Amino acid sequence: MQDLTEPILELIRLTATNLPPDVEEGLRDALQQEEPGFAARGALETILKNVDMARENSTPICQDTGTPIFYVNYPEGWSTRRMREQIKSAVAQATDKSYLRPNAVDSISGVNSGDNIGDEHFPTIHFEEIEGDELQIDLMLKGGGCENVGAQYSLPNSELGAGRDLAGVRNVALDAVQKAQGKGCAPGILGIAIGGDRGSSFVASKEVLLRQLDDSNPNPEMNDLEQQLTEESNQLGIGPMGFGGKTTVLGTKITSKHRLPASYFVSVSYMCWAYRRRQMVVKNDQVSYQ
Repeated sequence: MQDLTEPILELIRLTATNLPPDVEEGLRDALQQEEPGFAARGALETILKNVDMARENSTPICQDTGTPIFYVNYPEGWSTRRMREQIKSAVAQATDKSYLRPNAVDSISGVNSGDNIGDEHFPTIHFEEIEGDELQIDLMLKGGGCENVGAQYSLPNSELGAGRDLAGVRNVALDAVQKAQGKGCAPGILGIAIGGDRGSSFVASKEVLLRQLDDSNPNPEMNDLEQQLTEESNQLGIGPMGFGGKTTVLGTKITSKHRLPASYFVSVSYMCWAYRRRQMVVKNDQVSYQ
């Protein structure tokens, strides 16, 4: 297998400094919904100015460059050990070039590694062997502020009137948005997983955020719920950065997983407006980015 350290470094640079087109379009649409002279519109104008400057100067979109989360779909015969080494090398180089802020802190000693290389889970790398000869690497940079306002619920929840059904999922998801307020750096994007165990449910709630902001869920019921949650979240009046306004959530993405009969978890991963995710594809030794 070829050495992909340099292409992965470019993937990190692109993800950290260049907001995806669908997300930028969502922010610009949101800007038009807010009234001139109000704080909500001013916040979005500042955000979009920052997006333009980051792209032009190849500087991070946000000072918190987040946890690097890699999703690697690789062909049969590729070495995951070598890919992990190349990803870690690229992350360290990206930190040295200031595309990433040094974020890996030992939880016991409080010491920062200085290069974003921590234990086996920092950076986070998910590997999946697939058919065919194409390598696909998706990268998500998940900031700490929006990660802090993520939530997991075990249904039924009598306090929120949430049963083990999609109506219950709606209730707890709106509760998570209401509690996040401006601390999640709204306008946000909701990644929601229904089912699984506690661990797999949170993993799935992040993975579903790899979907395009403007796509549709193939499951009609979940597609309707996605639209409903986006609309109802925007009726809460929280608005950009918690300043009030019409845009609290840019979109909602939902997935479901099998569960044990005794458990019904709903996990909500809140993504901030800096919805940083990009994809790299390698086919026939040619590299492309999306």
